[in-house]
Amino acid sequence: MLLTQTHSVAATEAAGEAFARSVQPGWVIGLSGDLGAGKTAFVRGFARGLGCPGRVHSPTFALLNEYTGGRLRLFHLDLYRLNSADDVRGAGLEEYLTQPDGVSIVEWIERWCGDAPATEGSEPGTRRRIYLRCLDENTRQIAYDCAGA
Repeated sequence: MLLTQTHSVAATEAAGEAFARSVQPGWVIGLSGDLGAGKTAFVRGFARGLGCPGRVHSPTFALLNEYTGGRLRLFHLDLYRLNSADDVRGAGLEEYLTQPDGVSIVEWIERWCGDAPATEGSEPGTRRRIYLRCLDENTRQIAYDCAGA
């Protein structure tokens, strides 16, 4: 597991931007972390790294935002309001978590797969998990778990 720290929102966004440069079509990137850990900031940078124009915001109430215009279609999901994989299926989001037509980045991925890697219904090597943790008001620890890559 690769660990890094950021010391500002801009640095967390930059980490997301850098990570996006290596993603491939069909990947699902699961984000885990408490409220305020920097998940949405990471996604803002991630979208920028894909070249997606426009404002990126958390889809907490909509569950899914789609961004086009970059090198890959980006599906940004937020599962915070769902409680289980059954809720995710019931909301019609399963396709974005198994074989997206582009790349999916998912806040609160544990609502889909618990603490296990997000592999249900997926091709080997297409799943990544990133853990964000708030160390203090400005510092975030980002742990990249790329097992199966």
